[in-house]
Amino acid sequence: MTSRRKFLKTASAGVVGAATLGAPAVHAQSKSTIKWRMQTYAGPALAEHVIKPAIESFNKIAGSEMQIELFFADQLVPTGELFRAMQKGTIDAVQSDDDSMASPTEVTVFGGYFPFASRYSLDVPVLFNQYGLNEIWDAEYSKVGVKHLSAGAWDPCHFATKDPINSLADLKGKRVFTFPTAGRFLAQFGVVPVTLPWEDIEVAVQTGELDGVAWSGITEDYTVGWADVTDYFLTNNISGAWAGSFFANMDSYNKLPDNLKELLKLTMDQSHYYRQWWYWGGEASLRVNGTKMKLTSIPDDEWATVEAAAVKFWEEIASESPTKRKVVNIFKQYNADMQKAGRPYRYG
Repeated sequence: MTSRRKFLKTASAGVVGAATLGAPAVHAQSKSTIKWRMQTYAGPALAEHVIKPAIESFNKIAGSEMQIELFFADQLVPTGELFRAMQKGTIDAVQSDDDSMASPTEVTVFGGYFPFASRYSLDVPVLFNQYGLNEIWDAEYSKVGVKHLSAGAWDPCHFATKDPINSLADLKGKRVFTFPTAGRFLAQFGVVPVTLPWEDIEVAVQTGELDGVAWSGITEDYTVGWADVTDYFLTNNISGAWAGSFFANMDSYNKLPDNLKELLKLTMDQSHYYRQWWYWGGEASLRVNGTKMKLTSIPDDEWATVEAAAVKFWEEIASESPTKRKVVNIFKQYNADMQKAGRPYRYG
């Protein structure tokens, strides 16, 4: 026992001594971890795909340099207040479309689902990276103290409803949860746009407060539970892909060292890539193999009137400001180019 006590005493002294000697070096090397709070437009089930894997990857690589705490739809602030909260620095970053978070910019109306601006998900990154939308978005958000980080595509916009939609007449009077601009466009066909917190939608359909949703494609309908409370899925869509972005408080972003800015960019690119194949494959697979909703369609000649109305809607928006005119002209040029390019870019 005497020998054991002597060993423990000696060992303890050694440990304390080592800790004491090592402390200054550890202290000299330590840096406080940069911490961000990010809120997404997506609820927990959808966030598992559209954002959570990317943030987990970022945190794993950044380690003690930086950590991003992710919050889901309406968790810190209502989605409609996301922009203001980010602008003030209450939160550091946001994943959303411009429309849903009520950005006070000239490009807000084009976020989310701008009617028939895209046919396929790849249209969105091409428009931003090759047709000049990135530069326009960057300029508009810089004016209001927010950094537009990166835009990407999500799923197409379809109706999921309790009652079947087989003609435009069937849309009249339908109370539908949708995006602000999409609702503004669809109102001319009798649709009644309804705004509710994202987490309340499923119950609202069950109670009859809503007749359906025009918020997503079929992949999200299954993922978030809407396919469990709606019976029909309309194959006609009003846009080929949701356009959403990552944004950050300008001061928070400017304080990041260059290596973390680059890591953030790579993380966002990976997030965009994941959604490209997850949605593209999911939309087709669930139409073919899904069992929860019956597919319906409005005849092409009748749906052509909706497409024609979109052209008039574009002009209405373009007349509101020079910046909006510039964006609409880009959409026109892009779609004209795709049409001339022919298959596989455009059919017919």
